This record gives sequence, C-alpha cells and structure tokens, in this order.
Amino acid sequence: MTGRTVIRGGLVITASDEIHADVLIEDGRVAALAASGTPAAEAFTAERTIDATGKYVIPGGVDAHTHMELPFGGTFASDTFETGTRAAAWGGTTTIVDFAVQSVGHSLREGLDAWHAKAEGNCAIDYGFHMIVSDVNQETLKEMDLLVEEGVTSFKQFMAYPGVFYSDDGQILRAMQRSAENGGLIMMHAENGIAIDVLVEQALARGETDPRYHGEVRKALLEAEATHRAIRLAQVAGAPLYVVHVSAMEAVAELARARDEGLPVFGETCPQYLFLSTDNLAEPDFEGSKYVCSTPLRPKEHQAKLWQGLRTNDLQVVSTDHCPFCFVGQKELGRGDFSKIPNGLPGVENRMDLLHQAVVDGHISRRRWIEIACATPARMFGMYPKKGTITPGADADIVIYDPHAEQVVSAETHHMNVDYSAYEGKRLTGRVDTVLSRGEPVITEREYTGHAGHGVYTPRSTCQYLN
Repeated sequence: MTGRTVIRGGLVITASDEIHADVLIEDGRVAALAASGTPAAEAFTAERTIDATGKYVIPGGVDAHTHMELPFGGTFASDTFETGTRAAAWGGTTTIVDFAVQSVGHSLREGLDAWHAKAEGNCAIDYGFHMIVSDVNQETLKEMDLLVEEGVTSFKQFMAYPGVFYSDDGQILRAMQRSAENGGLIMMHAENGIAIDVLVEQALARGETDPRYHGEVRKALLEAEATHRAIRLAQVAGAPLYVVHVSAMEAVAELARARDEGLPVFGETCPQYLFLSTDNLAEPDFEGSKYVCSTPLRPKEHQAKLWQGLRTNDLQVVSTDHCPFCFVGQKELGRGDFSKIPNGLPGVENRMDLLHQAVVDGHISRRRWIEIACATPARMFGMYPKKGTITPGADADIVIYDPHAEQVVSAETHHMNVDYSAYEGKRLTGRVDTVLSRGEPVITEREYTGHAGHGVYTPRSTCQYLN
C-alpha cells in the first residue's frame, strides 16, 4: 500500500456538489478535501501528487449489472472477470456487481460459490454479486435469508426465457414475500416470455429469421405488461422492486405511475437503449446480430422518453448489462434463426464516456451523470458512501476525467475481449485519464498499471432507499 496521495487542482464532481478542491488519500481511503489554493489544501502532504488541473475528479463508476463468463445459449460471455474488470477500469468504472447464477435443481449456495471461484484473484477492481434465482422452492427461500445476512442482498428473477431462468407468477410472489421479510431487493427482467415464445415460433414459421425479427417479436407492449405485473406482484407482497434494462417508453410509463402512487419501485436503463435503436438490428449481412440483446433495442422515438425518465428520476440508474459475445463463432450461431443468437452486448468500458457525451449533448447535468452512474447504484445496492462518492472515509475509487479529450470508439482500441464494438466509429468528447481503486493507480495517464487480484469482493448492505 502506497502511503498518501494528493489530487490537486481538479473540479470534484459528486451527485450533490461541484467544487474546485484538492483530495487527500491515505491508506486507500479519502482522508480529506479542501478548496484548492486554501491554506488547508496547501497543508496536504503526500508521496504522490496527481495534477488534475483542467480535469474532473469524479467517483469511480459503479456498474450494477454485468455478466462476466455467463453461460448462455450453449456458449459463454467472452469477457472473463480478468478481462472484463480491466476493461471496466479503462472506462472509469471501479466497482461491478455481477450475477451469480442458480441452476434449476441446484442451490443458491452452489451458484454463488461457483461465481466466487471465477472471480477470486482475477479482478482488477472491486466486485460484488447479485443472485439469479431460477428455482424457487422452500430451500431456496431459506437460503435467500442467509445470503442477505452475508452481503448478497439482491435477487434477480426472470419473467422471460421459459425453460432456462423463467419464474412463474407464483414463484415470483413467494420470492418477493421473502424479500419483504429479509430486506433483499428483487431485480426483475420484465418481459412476457411465454407470449414472446409463441411470437418467435410464428415468426420463424413464416421464414422471418433475420436479427431484426428479434426486436419485432419481443414487443414493447410485452415489456410494459410484464413491468406492470411485476409492480403489482411486489405491491401484493409488500416488497420493493428494481426493474432491470428498461427499454420501452410504455414500461417507463408503468414505473412512473407506480412511483406516483408512492410504491418503492425503481428502474434501470442501459446505454444501448439511449444511443442505439432497431436501425442497428436491421443492419444488413447479419451485422444486426451484434445488437441482439434482451430487452431488445427499440425504435428511435423511445430514446427521448428514456432520457426524460432519467431527468425526472422515474429511472434512477444506468448500468450496462455487459454480456459480450463475439460476432465470429458466437453471434453467428444464430445465422438462419434469430432465436439462436446469444443475447448480449459489450459495454462495460463505454458507459461513463457515453453518459459524459449525454452531458455534452444537454440530456443530463454533470451531477446527474455522477448520480446515475456512481452514487445511486451504490445506494441502491448497499455500498454507499464506501463507493459512489468522494467524501472522507469513502474508498479512494477516483477517476481523473478529461472532459475535453476527443475519442472515436472502436473495437481496434477497446479492451473488452470481444471482436466488435456496439458503438464503432462513434465520436465522443471526454475520456478517462487516470483511475484509482482504493488509492492504487489502475490506469495511470492512459497506461494500465493495475493487476488481476487487486479487486476484492465487496459484501453489501440492503438497499439504502428503503426505510
């Protein structure tokens, strides 16, 4: 552990404040802040000084939705915990919360242990776990209580993917009732998978096999219907609800209505829904397969409603749902049958930059950028103020961000272990310069100086927006 570091001359931006301040770091934590140029700041002494003049000093990003090494559709997500967390650091993200998977017929504990084994000693940045619950039974429900006690405080269920992750309404209700008692948070993939499967079968029978039909069968109305149903089941159970990867304006409307009723309902969206659309799914020569994810990309007119939801706080978090599959050999499994294309996009490296571009474009403010990408996900999943802000006592997960640097996103230069970029050729203003994880430099002036094994498992408290 290096001793003390001081970051001088930058604009410190958190969800609540913007202040020209120097930041003193000691033993991996923020020790003090003082307005730049004041005697208090001048008194900071350290072995290492970082000059942040003309740059932002922001909390490291918290990406609360990633899938490293996820088995899906007969293959695996192409990023390991090693490659994925390194890429996250390059993009200014210093904490991920990944999804451990319970397989049907197995216990939650087996799934969690398997994910610990994948991640331990391999991560460049800190990480936590949510638990995917695929098999609700009496034993599973008891295990949920134990997991909450040890810091796995959120559980994901699927209204989609019958035969794989799917839970029916009765199973969902039981899990929600349990989370109402133990303080856990249910995260919901809200799409009517039973109805979607019928539409998939009918589309394929008509010879509609191209990637664009993936978007057409997974209808926005079936996302809205499932969102509504999840909200009402949570209301019956007296439980909070977090809806993942919201993509459709009709689903945003359901969340807004529930929140207007005072229900503890939260929503997340992802950069792909804010910046991409069905135009990408329709790209010729099977290129559209690169953009197959679920919930699917929507027509462009949905984007404005998602940005509006982020401004009005009907959507609170932007995560990536990072789940990369290579075009060659993985996405290609679905040539001639869109339902066989592995679902997922790479994005863990792009989120902070894309959201800064949204600041430049006038969609959101600088503080809202930090709120939706750092502070709120940390609070939502019980890691604040250790993560998600810059304040005395917080982990020194800090990004020196150059708001004027220009970059062109490309698979040629990204660090994710995948052979394409979902944002290929996109010009962005703003770029990560230096990244500290618990005070240790992981990226130093655009050089990778981190190492696998620096990142440690982070147990979490329960959602900090409740009670």
